[in-house]
Amino acid sequence: MVEPIFKNDAIVLGILMGILGFVFTTSSSNNPFWKKFYKFIPSLLLCYFIPSIFNSLGIISGDNSKLYFVASRYLLPTSLVLLTISIDLHEIKKLGSKAIIMFFTGTIGIIIGGPAAILIVSAISPDIIGGSGPDAVWRGLSTVAGSWIGGGANQAAMKEVFEVNDSIFSSMVAVDVIIANVWMAFLLYGTGINNKIDRWFQADSTSINELKEKIEAYQSQIMRIPTTSDIVKVLSVGFGITAIAHIGADLIAPSILQNAPWLSKFSLTSSFFWLIVISTTLSVILSFTKARELEGVGASRIGSVFIYILVATIGMKMNVLAIFDNPGLFIIGLIWMIIHASMLIVVAKVIKAPFFFMAVGSQANVGGAASAPIVASAFHPSLAPVGVLLAVLGYAIGTYGAWVCGVLMQVVSG
Repeated sequence: MVEPIFKNDAIVLGILMGILGFVFTTSSSNNPFWKKFYKFIPSLLLCYFIPSIFNSLGIISGDNSKLYFVASRYLLPTSLVLLTISIDLHEIKKLGSKAIIMFFTGTIGIIIGGPAAILIVSAISPDIIGGSGPDAVWRGLSTVAGSWIGGGANQAAMKEVFEVNDSIFSSMVAVDVIIANVWMAFLLYGTGINNKIDRWFQADSTSINELKEKIEAYQSQIMRIPTTSDIVKVLSVGFGITAIAHIGADLIAPSILQNAPWLSKFSLTSSFFWLIVISTTLSVILSFTKARELEGVGASRIGSVFIYILVATIGMKMNVLAIFDNPGLFIIGLIWMIIHASMLIVVAKVIKAPFFFMAVGSQANVGGAASAPIVASAFHPSLAPVGVLLAVLGYAIGTYGAWVCGVLMQVVSG
């Protein structure tokens, strides 16, 4: 293994933040070059791949750095709290049943699509589905399920819960990012012809206009410039729940391991599993209290920053050449996404749902809070929070759904 140029984590963190700063600055630039560039290259893709290029060139090293451990154990559960605490079930209900139906159709499509894709590929080329222990393909695919139901946070959660080897994980990140962004490109293209699609669906999209007005009114009510006190409150809630989750995980996991070790096959002896489940569950409970008002001072934005730091640390551990190690994995990912898309199209046609609900419902699963607002705002800027609301719902159920999908893939893999 080549020694990296920079081994001091303070320097490495500065490099990663510099990369994120570059991506966010250029992606929001009005410069014609960057506008055209990001029309074809999603910013999230760069957040993964630029750190991986730095890793491949020996500038930094994910193997030598402890930043991923810090991000996954401290920032990950905290980000889940800050993204989930803003759930407003009443507002989600106001989106209409069709929006929720399309969202959960997308979720079910991911949960079913993974095992189905494994069965299809194993029937054609069983060599693709293999590996043992941490290198098992089904384990790696569980991280894709985490990403496609919730987002980067849930992906990292599945990596730890199912103890996925870094080498297979690198391949899975490539599958995840490339397949997901190709699908997002199709969705963005669809926003330009959404009227034609709605006519084919026989959908009435007048409710979308009413939704725009409700969202704009909601934004004006809760959003305000945060004070230092507000930021401290947000961080205290986020890291406070993370601390409680660590306490619970440190008690529950060893107890199950001692008294019911056979539950290890369901990952119930993993302290990381309980860390994520407890932090998510507590934040869902808090969403019914006044704590959800912290969204008005940017709780989800702070959570998103933590997510992007996590994404960069994951990218730092990624081998960009892993795509050539097992190209068959991309066949699994492609079939998986086709199943997801097919279910969405069929259900949208049956219930006559507007393409907006299909596109945002899908991206809230596959892309999470990082890209769902992008697809939503492609219809109208004021609709971006709809993507956030549904994506936050994805974060809340992502851990549970991905775990179920992972167990099903383990079963069909034998």
